[in-house]
Amino acid sequence: MKAANATQFSADRELAQPVLRTENLMRRFGGLVATNDVTLSLMPGGRHALIGPNGAGKTTFINLLTGVLRPTSGRIFLDGADITHLSPHRRVRRGLARTFQINQLFAELTPLEAVTLAIGEREDRGWDIWRTLAGHKKIVDEAAELLDRFRLADVMDTRTSALAYGRQRMLEIALALATKPSVLLLDEPAAGVPEDERHDILDIVKALPASVTVLLIEHDMDLVFSFADSISVLVAGGLLTQGTVAEVSADPRVRTAYLGEDADG
Repeated sequence: MKAANATQFSADRELAQPVLRTENLMRRFGGLVATNDVTLSLMPGGRHALIGPNGAGKTTFINLLTGVLRPTSGRIFLDGADITHLSPHRRVRRGLARTFQINQLFAELTPLEAVTLAIGEREDRGWDIWRTLAGHKKIVDEAAELLDRFRLADVMDTRTSALAYGRQRMLEIALALATKPSVLLLDEPAAGVPEDERHDILDIVKALPASVTVLLIEHDMDLVFSFADSISVLVAGGLLTQGTVAEVSADPRVRTAYLGEDADG
């Protein structure tokens, strides 16, 4: 029975369509080409990393995916639908969530209040949820469960500004998950986090259900190799290569462009 299930899972993966896809995505700033003809596909449930040297265009690419920037040309598809011209808010509604290199949190709210507010926004109840928490037990319980998953249960009633930075990063990811995304974009989630907490963050993200596809931007290659099942490499705004962790890490062009090593050494 197990063998049959494994065979069915493999067949399902082969038949699956990309959950997020770009076609010939371009972004110019005057004469500068920041994103150069990028075609990229993320398969359902994947743990995908986007790497590249500083200035490669990684954050510009994420900003194009989320609607912060509009492409000069090319298209973006989410679950098969063309979202190229949708606003950031509508992309979130369709299941595309992100975190930022620098966290963007409500410093005066507690984690419980912030996550409950995010769930309320998802349910079209907005600020009314936060004002009347006691009257929305189901939503509050969902928020508490999400905070527990991110090891924040013991500080759920603490003002966010008083949290250690690593926990603030955990909270930001929890807030993104509160929108129930099908695709989660993580822009250097471990940046500035103490070394002993960095792997904790990605271990929790890696354990998310297969219904959430993750695209990670990260400079720490140890984290990338321990997290990702596939990697794309951007150089000068263009896609240099993509493949499994083993394939990309063995590619001499990656060592030259990203790691600064001589291709022959």
